Amino acid sequence: MTGGLVGVDWTDPASLGYPVVFGGVLLGSIVPVVPTGAIVSAAAALAVTGTGGPGRLSLTLVLLVSVAGALIGDLVTFGAAKLGSPAAVRLIARGQPPERIEAMRERFARRGLLLVVVGRLVPAGRIPVLLAAGALDHPWRRLVPAALLACVLWAVAYALLGIVSGGLFDSPLVAVLVATALVFAVAAAGALVSRLRSRT
Repeated sequence: MTGGLVGVDWTDPASLGYPVVFGGVLLGSIVPVVPTGAIVSAAAALAVTGTGGPGRLSLTLVLLVSVAGALIGDLVTFGAAKLGSPAAVRLIARGQPPERIEAMRERFARRGLLLVVVGRLVPAGRIPVLLAAGALDHPWRRLVPAALLACVLWAVAYALLGIVSGGLFDSPLVAVLVATALVFAVAAAGALVSRLRSRT
C-alpha cells in the first residue's frame, strides 16, 4: 500500500519514524525515563532538514503523533491516580495538613486548566500535577481539554527547538544532536530555577 493514511507511504522504511515518535512519547509520558522533549525536537529537526520526497518526515505528522502520544500518556497517568485515589491522596498528603489538601482541591477547581498546562511545560511538573489532580478527584470533563491544550503547546515548543536547529544546520545528524542538546539545556535550566525557588 503506497497511499496510506494522510497521504503517507507506510511502505517506506522512513515512515517507521512516526510510530517511533508516538511510542517514545507515549512511553515517556507514562514512565518518565524517556526524554520525550528530545524525541519531538529530534523528529522536527529531521523533518526540516530532510531532502524531500518519500523519505522525509512530515512536520505536521510529527506534531500530531507527538500530541497523541503525550495526551494518551497523560490521561493514563491521571486515570491511574483517579482509580487509586486513596493511595494517591496518601502519597501527596504526606506531611501535609488537611487544610493544605483542601486548599489544593480548591486551587484545582478554580485554576485546573492553568495548573495542568504549566505542569506539562515545566520540567518534572507534569506527573505531580496529574497525580494530584487524580487524587483530588478532578473531573475528566475538565482534565481532558486542559491536557489536550497542554500537550499541543508542549509539542509545538519542543518542535520549535528542532526547527531552529534544523534551520541552522544542513546536516540532519548535526541538527538532531543540537536539538537534543537544546532540550537538555532547557530542562537543566528549568530544574535549576525550580531548585532555587524552592530554597527561597
